[in-house]
Amino acid sequence: MILINVKFETKPEWTDRWLDLVSDFTEKTRAEPGNLWFEWSRSVDNPREFVLIEAFTDEGAGPHVQSEHFQQAMKDMPQALVRTPKIVSHKVEGDGWGEMGELTVE
Repeated sequence: MILINVKFETKPEWTDRWLDLVSDFTEKTRAEPGNLWFEWSRSVDNPREFVLIEAFTDEGAGPHVQSEHFQQAMKDMPQALVRTPKIVSHKVEGDGWGEMGELTVE
């Protein structure tokens, strides 16, 4: 699977509206056949920083980037951002979340 983490830092006037701005993109991406997850979080250290954790099947990443909603999001997002987002993207083994080995809850 392709595992991607992206950090977005919003302009102060966009912080409270960020999730609204990306809602259509999020909904359509989650509906893609090759999407395994597409989850937004907010940094506890910087309230203007949003972190996107996403994963795709090996076959799903290409169609995602080529989709109309991805292309539209790339046009819509810059107005709300302080800088170019930071990304980590790697192909990893597996097809989903597994249980943590170091901590077990019974």
